Amino acid sequence: MASTDVFRPRTSIWFTGLALVLVVLGLISSVMIYGLAAGVAGSWPLIVIAFLAWWLFWYPRIEVSPSAVTIYNPLQVIETPWEALINVDTRFAMKLVTPGGSFTAWAAPAPGIIGTHRGRKEHVQGLPATTYGPAQSIRPGDLKNTDSGAAAYLVRSRWENLVEAGAIDIHATEAALVNKKANVLQIATFVALVAAGLLVAPLFY
Repeated sequence: MASTDVFRPRTSIWFTGLALVLVVLGLISSVMIYGLAAGVAGSWPLIVIAFLAWWLFWYPRIEVSPSAVTIYNPLQVIETPWEALINVDTRFAMKLVTPGGSFTAWAAPAPGIIGTHRGRKEHVQGLPATTYGPAQSIRPGDLKNTDSGAAAYLVRSRWENLVEAGAIDIHATEAALVNKKANVLQIATFVALVAAGLLVAPLFY
């Protein structure tokens, strides 16, 4: 059985780690100055920041499994079965195009000017056939050294292999359903953290 590949942007671990380190240092400093109870209560915004760092930087990802491509965005999870996929676009970010709409991955933004200029010859060679346009042209977002390009390469490669193996029913495209689910737990947790901070902090100041 084929494995499930997970893509996260290379910067996610650095942004998440940096935010958590700053939060921990802030909590320690606050507790040392104001005491445990007042220090934690007064540092509640730091706890909210820690949650946001996880939610915005680490949680977003793309999972490529034998049955579907699943995009984990902060507000929504989109599971796209292979039968529903008709194109992978990288204009502004990696985007899955289906008969029912297009779905953009938060975790795979297209590069800016600096990222584009870092592209080298090997970053445009050996890509899946569906990457190339007329005269073997590609978009900057298709470069393998970029987040959008790396994610698109992962999706297109698996897609190409499944098509060649006859594992995708091309006649089921119109009927295939994309499963969308709101991240109710994450949204509720964020609201609860903010509300708790507003309620608790005034008790100590």
